[in-house]
Amino acid sequence: MPERKQLVTPGDKLAEGNYIAGENTYKKDNGIYSQMLGLVDFVDNKVFVVPLRGRFIPRVGDLVIGQVTDVSLGGWSVDVNAPYDAVLLVSEVTGKAFSPRVESLTSKLGVGETVIGSVLASDRTRDPLITIRGPGLGRVDDGIVIELTPAKIPRLIGRKGSMISMLKQESGCDVIVGQNGRVLIRGKDPKRVDVVIKAVKMIEEKAHTSGLTDRIKALIEAER
Repeated sequence: MPERKQLVTPGDKLAEGNYIAGENTYKKDNGIYSQMLGLVDFVDNKVFVVPLRGRFIPRVGDLVIGQVTDVSLGGWSVDVNAPYDAVLLVSEVTGKAFSPRVESLTSKLGVGETVIGSVLASDRTRDPLITIRGPGLGRVDDGIVIELTPAKIPRLIGRKGSMISMLKQESGCDVIVGQNGRVLIRGKDPKRVDVVIKAVKMIEEKAHTSGLTDRIKALIEAER
């Protein structure tokens, strides 16, 4: 039987015997098999697969934009658009270890709050670890977060950062791109923020086409 969160492919045997086929699996004879590429997981005797398609697979050093989903004595769970929530330890927020209470932790970061973080560890056998300590990292107190397919992030950034630099310069907005398919847009003028949102969506839709940088620049100039 594969270990929890092990990568499996369609047709891989996941379990045999007294197990229940869960999401994205099927039962044949006495075995349970994967229906798709994903990470295997178990709840009691139920076996299921978390699909990878369209999801972000964290790598060490990746910049991510996440949302706090839970608070415990050890730290925070953060949704980073990956198959599993990331773990944000207390020491990666405060810079030191201490004996916290859940109430005191929520005063630092509460459920629903947005953070910019960096991936510290990720090996597909455990929940990824992130930190919000460092230049440009931390809690997000303003701006708008939009999502796009993680695979389109390189096109948004552009060769040697050409596309994202042009977006910032032409719009006058601060645009922070997470490798996990989330983009934070900050700007004093709501109309300019709306233009950047339109531009990002256009990049996602037209990522495969040529001359896209010029078309995005023309869009911003026309809207402006």
